[in-house]
Amino acid sequence: MPVHEGLALYAAAAGAGALGLPLLEVGTYCGRSTLLLAAAAGAAGTVAVTVDHHRGSEEQQPGWEYHDPTVVDQETGLMDTLPAFRRTLHRAGLEDQVIAVVGRSSQVARVWGRQVGLVFIDGGHTDEHANADYEGWAPHLADGGLLVIHDVFPDPADGGQAPYRVFLRALASGAFTEVSVTDSLRVLRRTAPGI
Repeated sequence: MPVHEGLALYAAAAGAGALGLPLLEVGTYCGRSTLLLAAAAGAAGTVAVTVDHHRGSEEQQPGWEYHDPTVVDQETGLMDTLPAFRRTLHRAGLEDQVIAVVGRSSQVARVWGRQVGLVFIDGGHTDEHANADYEGWAPHLADGGLLVIHDVFPDPADGGQAPYRVFLRALASGAFTEVSVTDSLRVLRRTAPGI
């Protein structure tokens, strides 16, 4: 995530923190964006919750553009970003501001039992995963809360289209109003029920 998108994410999280509800992230990877949410949550007296299976999304697998062999578990041969994520939190001194949930987003969303003030969708980039993240977490977003979607590229030449289609779906639902655009980061506010 470029710095200016990170600053926009932090600003959204700081604003959503005023609701006093947890700030939720889907797609942790090694935790860089989690640090921004954790800092905003701490300042607001709440917590950041981050949900990830830590096995990497499709573009992070061996043979793909964003594969990082340093986060492959040598015993299983699978991606495992959880140790790197934990080191990131520890180095930043933000372990107490974050609740890390290890699991598939759609499964965790089904058992989640409360509202959140922010949902940041930055998990899998296929239609299946992006839609599951939206369908699973948008119902938990409080009135006035913020839905933040990363990697929204209107032009297919710039990147995958699944997050863009989720963004369009959220706008078309009538439940969300666009607040800001910072390159590929879109911030929407819940203004009505529904998804």
